[in-house]
Amino acid sequence: MSAKLSHVDESGRAQMVGVGDKPVTHRICVARGEVRMAAETLACIAEGRIPKGDVLLTARLAGIQAAKRTDEWIPLCHSLPLDGVEIELTPDPSGPRVRIEARVDAHARTGVEMEALVAVSAASLTVYDMCKAIDRAISIGGIELVSKSGGKTGVWTRPGETAAPSDPSGG
Repeated sequence: MSAKLSHVDESGRAQMVGVGDKPVTHRICVARGEVRMAAETLACIAEGRIPKGDVLLTARLAGIQAAKRTDEWIPLCHSLPLDGVEIELTPDPSGPRVRIEARVDAHARTGVEMEALVAVSAASLTVYDMCKAIDRAISIGGIELVSKSGGKTGVWTRPGETAAPSDPSGG
């Protein structure tokens, strides 16, 4: 990879990239990850037996809130007005795990990759926090960008995936 790092100035110091001259486009990103756990822990989540409450609802809310505050988590991220954040948490007994997917969209001058990744991260950490009293061996992993659209680089889809996010407005 020989791309110039835009977050570093000529002296090697970190800087926030100026995006004021870039056009506003519809940006959509999808990220995912998973939280692996004991089968009994997953059963407790599914049956509503976690003492702290509804794990999936709380994790969904944490992911949405985190996406909205990504600029407070990641030092060089821009503050973006998001158009939407969707978080899906899917219990998967074959794992056993909870699969997490976040879809974030905005009309902005810069992408929403970090917002989608932060949403998955916060949702994952919330599942861990709510379940750690009964399962300290929970692990979080596989957090990755699945696809993105919008901006100068257009559409990107992770190799092996079938489709990039689509812009429902057509623009």
